[in-house]
Amino acid sequence: QVNLVESGGGLVQAGASLRLECKASGRPFSGYAMGWFRQAPGKEREFVAGINWSGTHAYYHDSVNGRFNISRDNIKSMGYLQMNSLKPEDTAVYYCAADSDYPLSIFTMDAWGKGTLVTVSS
Repeated sequence: QVNLVESGGGLVQAGASLRLECKASGRPFSGYAMGWFRQAPGKEREFVAGINWSGTHAYYHDSVNGRFNISRDNIKSMGYLQMNSLKPEDTAVYYCAADSDYPLSIFTMDAWGKGTLVTVSS
């Protein structure tokens, strides 16, 4: 199984940018599609963005499409989420997750990180 550790969260003002990072270890990262999910206080965890094994295809939740960009570097075993034009409603704990299948399903992901908190102030 692959192990995932997120970093890069923090407190920013609306309109700012942040880049989240996800470091993978264990099994070869290239064998997994990966995604970013988030959970806001009092809400269910939701899909944000997903990318396939080679990084050649990605897709996004409508609420972040055009503002967020997911990418990966299989040589470094890293995944990234570049978040631009952040809004207060983006405030959540962001989780990196990996799965052998693609597209991703929040219900059947093989591995999850512990999350990193992003807070966007107005």
